Parts: sequence; C-alpha cells; structure tokens
Amino acid sequence: MAKKVQLYFAIFVLAFIILGSIFAPLLVTHNPFEPDMANRLQIPCWQHLFGTDALGRDMFSRILYGGRASMLLTLVSSLLALVVGVSIGVMSGFYGGKLDMLFTVLSNIFQGIPGSCFMIAVAGILGPSIHSLVLALVLTSWAGFSRIVRAEVLQLLGEPFIEGLRCLGCSDWRIIVHHLLPNIANKLLVLVTIRLGRGILAIAGLSFLGLGVQPPTPDWSVMINDALMYYRSAPHLIIIPGLFVFLLIYALNIIGEHLRDRLDIQLDEVRKW
Repeated sequence: MAKKVQLYFAIFVLAFIILGSIFAPLLVTHNPFEPDMANRLQIPCWQHLFGTDALGRDMFSRILYGGRASMLLTLVSSLLALVVGVSIGVMSGFYGGKLDMLFTVLSNIFQGIPGSCFMIAVAGILGPSIHSLVLALVLTSWAGFSRIVRAEVLQLLGEPFIEGLRCLGCSDWRIIVHHLLPNIANKLLVLVTIRLGRGILAIAGLSFLGLGVQPPTPDWSVMINDALMYYRSAPHLIIIPGLFVFLLIYALNIIGEHLRDRLDIQLDEVRKW
C-alpha cells in the first residue's frame, strides 16, 4: 500500500512539473526575465507566491520556466547516450571478435573515469554551454547502456530461436531490429528512467558550478547558485528551487524502481550500471 501511495505521488509530482513547464507561458503571473528592483528579496506573498529574487524577478514564474532546461537537456542527453550505447553494445555482442574487444576496452575506460570529474573536465575544456553539457552527459552515460546491451545480446544469441532465424535465412539486420532489441526493450526502459534522474542531478551540479545552463535562462540550479549570498536574509531563494530539484529526482527514481519491479529486472543489473 505504501509503495502505491509513493508511486501515485511520484506520478503526480512528475506530471505537475512537466505540465507546469510546458504551459509556463500561460501560468506565469509576471515576466520571469524582467527585473523589478523596487520589490527585490520579497518573501512569499499573494502577489508573489514564491517571493522575488535579488533582482526583483518573480520566483514563481522563474520556477515554472526553470524546469524546462533541465528536463529537456536530460531527455536529449539520455536518448543520445541510449542510441550510442545500444549501437555499440549490439555490435559488440552480436559480432564479437576484435570489435568486441575494442568496444569492451573503451567502455571499461569510460566507466573507470569518475563521472563527475570527467563531466567537469569536458565542460571546462569546451567552455560553459548547452552543447558541452550534453556532450559531457553522453560521454559519461553511453558505457552503462553498452555493457547491459552487450550482456543481453550475448545471452539471447545462445537461445534456440536465434539459430532458427539464421536457418531461415534472416539477415543480421532483421535479427537485431526485430528480435534482439524487442527482447531487451524492457530493461532499456528501466535504465533510461533511472538515467533521467541521474541526469537531472548531474545537470544541477554542473549548472551550480557555472558550467551548465547560463544566465539569463531560468534554471533551478542557477537560481540556487545566484541565491547563495542571500541564504540568511532570503532563505526561500535556495529552499524553493532546491525542493523542486529534489522532487523531480525523487519522482523519477520512484517510477524507475516501480518499472524495475514490474518488468522483473534484476536489481544487480541496475546497480552494476
């Protein structure tokens, strides 16, 4: 019963944040980009539901817009990492040999590098921008997908139906697209969901350090960073965006755990990833 309540709450939170971000232009009460120095650092009130920041901008409006960048970047980077990881994992497991050895060494190298340090290095070398942020997330994520896909492909290749498909004259492309990928789709769905939560946290960390989303684009992590010097006089500037970051990650993790249990994915596989 408790798990169902958690799941329903997570779905509600995720739907609320997504819909709020999509319909932000219709829901905002003030211009999120327009400073109003006469009303700076106001506490939450009826006119400003979440108060105002150091430049007098309405926090409620900026919170609505702030989820857009993080969720879009996380979704794009996770899908790109999925495409790269699945492609490499399938080729490595299906064809084996030297190709498998090469991709295995590459994935071991990328997984052996601390993810946070590597992302900071990539974003620092290429400069703070959205493109460098996405590239850093993809480079630190593809190896996890690749290893899982490779292991699943190797397991499926030992099944009798694969040998039967070869006897029927099926091409490699048909076997991969129509038979191997559908059989691992459930695990990929769980991994993508978990990756989304980690991606949100990674983007939040890089944006907080100034290597991610750049001002004046509203972003929850940037809002927290901008509010550090006002944590005593206006603690709501840190608490509110921090709460939304926490709720989004919490919702994605709960939904990912539910999918893992529902689709009967072994916990060890998710932990290794």
